[in-house]
Amino acid sequence: MTGPGSKEPLSTPGFDGLVAVVDDDASVRRALERLLGSLDIQCVTHHSGVEFLASSALHDVDCLLLDVHMPGLTGIEQLDAIRVAVSKLPIVLMTGRYDVDFAERASRAGVSGFLRKPFTETELLEAIGVATGELPG
Repeated sequence: MTGPGSKEPLSTPGFDGLVAVVDDDASVRRALERLLGSLDIQCVTHHSGVEFLASSALHDVDCLLLDVHMPGLTGIEQLDAIRVAVSKLPIVLMTGRYDVDFAERASRAGVSGFLRKPFTETELLEAIGVATGELPG
């Protein structure tokens, strides 16, 4: 895998943190868990923001990949609840339906980035790297 315009492998150099994936789609959770694991990035998955907030990993996570459109809490409600619990956590939102108004509100709430589904491995690693400060933004 290479970065845009580069022949060098793209990775998250020195990143040995924990990534949490919150998505109601089990196939997305499994795919991201496998992909991140294949890149030696530790990953935990949760089917909802509520489950993530109740997890023992809550304060150990270094980056959160959060699906925007899930049953129950809206994306903003989830984001607000997570920000109350862990205010400095880098959050990358994942969505199949990009909405400019939501993106603006989420940016004001301190979201580190957005991934539009489907996204590539390169886009995923860049988003994690930028969110965690491992790659320049």
